[in-house]
Amino acid sequence: MKSQWESFLQNLGEWRGTFARFSPQAEFLGDTPTVVSFEGLNTNQTVRQVVRRYATDVSVRSDESLEGIAPTEERVLEYSSLGGGLLFFEDGAFSQGSIQLAPFSEFGAELGFIETVGDVPGNRRLRLVQLYNNRRLEQITLIREQRAGTPVVENPPLQLADLIGEWRGEAVTLYPDWRHPDTFPTHLKLSLDNDRLLQQLSYGEGGSDRTLTSSATIHESVLKFDQGTHLVQVVMLPNGASSTCPVEIQLRQPFFLEAGWLIQPTLRQRMIRSYNSKGEWVSLTLVTEQKVS
Repeated sequence: MKSQWESFLQNLGEWRGTFARFSPQAEFLGDTPTVVSFEGLNTNQTVRQVVRRYATDVSVRSDESLEGIAPTEERVLEYSSLGGGLLFFEDGAFSQGSIQLAPFSEFGAELGFIETVGDVPGNRRLRLVQLYNNRRLEQITLIREQRAGTPVVENPPLQLADLIGEWRGEAVTLYPDWRHPDTFPTHLKLSLDNDRLLQQLSYGEGGSDRTLTSSATIHESVLKFDQGTHLVQVVMLPNGASSTCPVEIQLRQPFFLEAGWLIQPTLRQRMIRSYNSKGEWVSLTLVTEQKVS
């Protein structure tokens, strides 16, 4: 089993892409070309991260030279250890963000995936940031990245038809106290009933320990799950991405933040960052599932 630091190192390299901003209603607000690099120093005992942002008219496609083009902003960070609020899975996928919800403060998290080929890190990353202000969802940022020097590959925007069907997979849950991870099977069914989406999710040993059933109204690229104590919405985004989270976080109620990536038509990953009724971050789960029908 890889250590957290070894899992972090799966992200080494130069990643080129864009930070695309969306409103909670899925309205596109603009994007910023970026180059993010991670360089291992001292036999990878230290990692230097450089984040460069460019003017909106600059192309940072992974096969184009940026020589002579100055970034509008540059930030340099160095790491020799990993801080709180951050956990990595063995393939390099990760989440970082708030560890405690507090009233009248900014709150949010980043959930990031890395494409893998077998056990080797691939050439694509996808990251999603969900940001709240005074407990209301304020903005969603989608970050699509390619490893420098590799062909640019982007999936079509996620559509409801891509999700309909039966999905089976495996979930791995990490904990902030670094206790031993839990692994369990998952089973997800999505179907249409007139103008609503029906969802049935089972997980646990044999996929039947617990089953959750819910339904959503369909509003173009936004799905609204309106049962329970708060409204949870799914926003379908470019490159097969999705954002799932409450529109407004209710105090003294457990909640979760989730990102999804349809990597291939029959392969999807979802990452869930869970909080308890005290607003404390309690777990991080990565689900890898295959469409079986």
